[in-house]
Amino acid sequence: MKAYVLYSGGKDSSLMAILLKKIGIEVELVNVNFGVYDSFIPSQKSAKSLGIKHNVLSLDKNILINSVDIILNDGFPNNGISYLHKAVIEELANLANENEFSIIADGTRRDDRTPKLNKDEIRSLEDRKNIQYINLDSFGYKTIDSLVSDLFIITQEESNMDNSSDYEVEIRWFIDKEKNLNSSEIFPKHFQTRVIGLNE
Repeated sequence: MKAYVLYSGGKDSSLMAILLKKIGIEVELVNVNFGVYDSFIPSQKSAKSLGIKHNVLSLDKNILINSVDIILNDGFPNNGISYLHKAVIEELANLANENEFSIIADGTRRDDRTPKLNKDEIRSLEDRKNIQYINLDSFGYKTIDSLVSDLFIITQEESNMDNSSDYEVEIRWFIDKEKNLNSSEIFPKHFQTRVIGLNE
């Protein structure tokens, strides 16, 4: 069996990839990009440190633009990121079908608020695309932290354009550069983890 794991380079998506590998599934990592900023570079480095193939899935910039419009209308990022994540999952499922991968996965976990698919959305996706979708929904952050501390070497620093490969990077770039607004007024400050190696 083969799986695409939606990959940011962080501990959650890295854990998902390693768990699937440990049970014998052939894993490839996928980072999405909308062509406005090379946000995939940190995840490429993380993937290399894990020894897992990394792919960049280039998607239509209009998905990003729609996401930014939602965020600016709301004045908060959750709904826009959720919209973007659902569109990305659909495209990842299409890629899986094209390349005969039977599984798509991501690092979303039980206590994540967004982005996250609900159970009905997952059932619909699996039925429509004839794939399996796996996430870390039964894992809370305490469990994730205990598992990853044994598996990975991790850096943690305040999130910025150069240390993260999640959706926020291109969204913020677009808000700052194309809309001439300050994304820091919309996105709360937070810390970003990035996997830089495996513990031996």
